[in-house]
Amino acid sequence: MTEYEKGLPTRIAFPPEIVKLPLARIISENNLRQLHISETEKERFVTYYFDGQREKPFANEDWVEIPSPKVATYDLKPEMSALEITQEVLKRLPDLDYHLTVINYANPDMVGHTGIISAGIKACEAVDECLDKVVNYVFNSGGVCLITADHGNVEEMIDPLTGGVDTEHSVNPVPFLVVSRHFGSSGRFLREGILADVAPTILSIMDLSKPDLMTGRSLISSISQ
Repeated sequence: MTEYEKGLPTRIAFPPEIVKLPLARIISENNLRQLHISETEKERFVTYYFDGQREKPFANEDWVEIPSPKVATYDLKPEMSALEITQEVLKRLPDLDYHLTVINYANPDMVGHTGIISAGIKACEAVDECLDKVVNYVFNSGGVCLITADHGNVEEMIDPLTGGVDTEHSVNPVPFLVVSRHFGSSGRFLREGILADVAPTILSIMDLSKPDLMTGRSLISSISQ
């Protein structure tokens, strides 16, 4: 039905959709530097998939993979490699002057899949501590942090209908948080958005034009006063 592997000796009903103008390409074509970093479990999501199914980074783009811990299941190591990712980010940001940094913390998803609530709590605590370090650095440096996800998992580890263990992705709305001194000290709310709005919002913050191929909208312009 679909081309899950190149070179299949058959006709394909649903060829893969190619993203012609991913965010990373626009950043690169504007001669800006970017860092994409994750641990092994999610490395392809911040590189290959994020860049529109591209096997190599664009110009001025660094890909960094931090090894995931070698354990049978991640409830045995719910912190995973979040701290190592954070340390690498904080080591690179002061010297390499990235204009965009994409970080993936795998813990809430991968530990959520184990269905073990105590491990899920530890996973969230680990990510909270790491986000605190990154957000404080970026905030004090005058930058902007966006915190979001493309799906939920760890927030719903018990099925609300059956009461049994839930190890699957949830369909709950995800947060989209914007942290920056540029928006003042009081919290303000964005209208609801979709995943397609994330890239236009980033481009708006960076004062870059949104291409017509992007169907989303910047959520920054919808901030309630």
